[in-house]
Amino acid sequence: MPVTHYLVLSSLLFTIGGIGFLVRRNVLVTLMSIELMLNAVNLTLLAFNASHPESHTGQMFAFFLIAAEAAEVAVGLAIVLALFRIRRTVRSDEADLLKN
Repeated sequence: MPVTHYLVLSSLLFTIGGIGFLVRRNVLVTLMSIELMLNAVNLTLLAFNASHPESHTGQMFAFFLIAAEAAEVAVGLAIVLALFRIRRTVRSDEADLLKN
């Protein structure tokens, strides 16, 4: 399969994630949109690594990105849980605890 198919799929996934991040106010949907964008980047890295199999640079960056995604999810869900315990909502526009 040519690399262009992977790049088209990756760009579609990144676009869907970007639109979800910009449009939605639910923090959980925002986190899922960020994950979708990071997975689109992972797909691009692995597609380029498949076209140049002699170097494993794409795979190493993908593994690093997966670790960063796991940390991002852990911190993000902790923030969402804290916000839900205090405000009983997961809407990002109601997260104004530091304003006062």
